[in-house]
Amino acid sequence: MSIRSQADRVIIFDTTLRDGEQSPGATLNVEEKLAIAHQLALLGVDVIEAGFAVASPGDFQAVKSIAEQVGIADGPIICSLARAVRQDIQTAAEALKGAARPRIHTMISTSDIHLKYQLKKSRSEVLAIAQEMVAYAKYFVDDVEFSPMDASRTEPEFLYQVLERAIAAGATTINIPDTVGYCTPKEIGNLIQGIRENVANIDQVILSIHTQNDLGLATANALAAIENGVRQVECTINGIGERAGNAALEEIVMALQVRKPFFNPYFGRAVDSDVPLCNIKTQEIYKTSCLVSQLTGMLIQPNKAIVGANAFAHESGIHQDGIIKHRQTYEIMEASAIGLPENRIVLGKHSGRNAFRTRLKELGFELSEADLNKAFNRFKEVADKKKEMSDWDLEAIVRDETQLYIDSGFQLEHVQVICGDCTCPTATITIVTPEGKILTDASVGTGPVDAVYQAINRLVQIPNQLTEFSVQSVTAGIDALGTVTVRIGHEERIFSGQASDTDIVVAAAYAYINALNRLYRYLQTQSQTMVSV
Repeated sequence: MSIRSQADRVIIFDTTLRDGEQSPGATLNVEEKLAIAHQLALLGVDVIEAGFAVASPGDFQAVKSIAEQVGIADGPIICSLARAVRQDIQTAAEALKGAARPRIHTMISTSDIHLKYQLKKSRSEVLAIAQEMVAYAKYFVDDVEFSPMDASRTEPEFLYQVLERAIAAGATTINIPDTVGYCTPKEIGNLIQGIRENVANIDQVILSIHTQNDLGLATANALAAIENGVRQVECTINGIGERAGNAALEEIVMALQVRKPFFNPYFGRAVDSDVPLCNIKTQEIYKTSCLVSQLTGMLIQPNKAIVGANAFAHESGIHQDGIIKHRQTYEIMEASAIGLPENRIVLGKHSGRNAFRTRLKELGFELSEADLNKAFNRFKEVADKKKEMSDWDLEAIVRDETQLYIDSGFQLEHVQVICGDCTCPTATITIVTPEGKILTDASVGTGPVDAVYQAINRLVQIPNQLTEFSVQSVTAGIDALGTVTVRIGHEERIFSGQASDTDIVVAAAYAYINALNRLYRYLQTQSQTMVSV
């Protein structure tokens, strides 16, 4: 069944790997993008925008690998973004060759402010380019999506002309971007209604929406668009993306599920219909959220809707009393609906490998034997330091030990710190270089973490600037695992790293090494690209 014949539901177009990766510090390598893409397929997204193929060799390879390995016959549509430029479209088509169902998403700005200051083109020129480039993309693939960038600030009559031309040229999906997050829900509703009433051939395509979160209205705007006839929503896991981010996939999906009686009539269904409004397997939401957070290094704020640490927590006495008496007094959804595990204590230092493997499967982790061994060894180390191991601890351990690295990079071998109120903080660090050399150095700092980072910098010799350092407790208690996230800057690019340990200083050291390895791999890629040129 083609996706166009399924307009009686919401098509979920995930752009985590394209727009989401444009978040400062969220740069991902090919292996990490593949891991996320596989999880998005398990989640049940309809379309994965795998990247912007022409942007770099790494982006091209990521789109190509995802197309070949995730874009199988019964898998999601794999999409690549392309400007309305022949080279972009050619490159996207080449990268998507391995996908069973490829889509080229081409776009061009249409608002007067973009035409004047960015494109420096007239409206007539943009009309011609849009029609020509959609037709050119159609030469390579049957499924073509077209976006008039900054549509929400485009003069309506001109927008209608552009869309009509794009559809006539062969577009199968028309996406309406609120590129700068400027609109309110009512304005979005009026915009969509205007398009449906004034674009003669609009019924030939799937109508889509892309909302940015600059005013905190991305989810509300996307839902308003759905109420007005949009049947595809472009969104990202955890709402990550350019500037303030995008509409969050988990918020859109759970709004459709929890408020199904409200949305059903907009799809011509009975109010009490139980038929899902999208194809997402909601029990995979929490796992997907954690994976994206860990690989991008972007922590989820505790009060984040659906997936935040406080989303199902209750501290107020009145709320606690209500929850005890009847859960629905203060909860509109169950934690299990998004795959959130209960915080049960199930394992300790005497637990065996089989019990460990079984519990990980219950939590949704299917590990290879090599990854299981690494995770189990780390589990034993942590269990010796903690009296009780929670599911949250297990998740942190698994995500730490199964992070996706390529062979090249620096390895942290030893961390030792001396500090105190009457002692100059001193750190001794031992690392193994990518060439296999073992190096040791010591340094002093304003505190133990600063001393560690000074010593690592002396050994690694990669110029960078620490732009962010944050610590988050995985669980409660004095022996809790702490997760450290760091971001480092290099020539206007940001690289992130994350690690967990019962010792915050040790976690900080590993997080910093992880960020440096991302920077190191980037510098290697840049060097190889220059040599090939």
